[in-house]
Amino acid sequence: WLKRASSIPNAHTPQPALALATHAMAPKKAEKKGDATKAAKTAKAVKGAVTRKAKKIRTNVHFFRPKTLIKKRDPKYPRKSVETRGRMDKYRIITCPVTTESAMKKIEEINTLVFLVDIRATKLNIKDAVKQMYDVKCAKVNTLIRPDGKKKAYVHLTQDYDALDVANRIGII
Repeated sequence: WLKRASSIPNAHTPQPALALATHAMAPKKAEKKGDATKAAKTAKAVKGAVTRKAKKIRTNVHFFRPKTLIKKRDPKYPRKSVETRGRMDKYRIITCPVTTESAMKKIEEINTLVFLVDIRATKLNIKDAVKQMYDVKCAKVNTLIRPDGKKKAYVHLTQDYDALDVANRIGII
């Protein structure tokens, strides 16, 4: 038991004197430089006026988060590999022309074509689809949703185009 106790290093055992001396002696040069800069700072502070930071007076009870830098998005890769194609093309928008007697009367008298269109189609979509499919210019488009849930569009053509000619080309008449 005595052997083991003597072999374990103890904190109370004295350290070699040479090691302590080298550690204590090394930083003395740096301390002299530090003292000179401290003295310069103190002298500067004594010469200058004492300034205290004024406390900001809050006049509002609400705290607004400070505006920080907002960077523009710069993605490293596209989140979608391919962009989605528009599903509402001209053939999807215009379903079919209406060929009832009242529709024929509108074609002959007030230069208007009547179509059944997709329920999600807007007036601008209908106007563009008619322009692309039948090469005519629309003056105005009126729409309504029928009781059976289908959308009907009344397409008024400009004075330059005749609805009867267009109806013949389509094959209504």
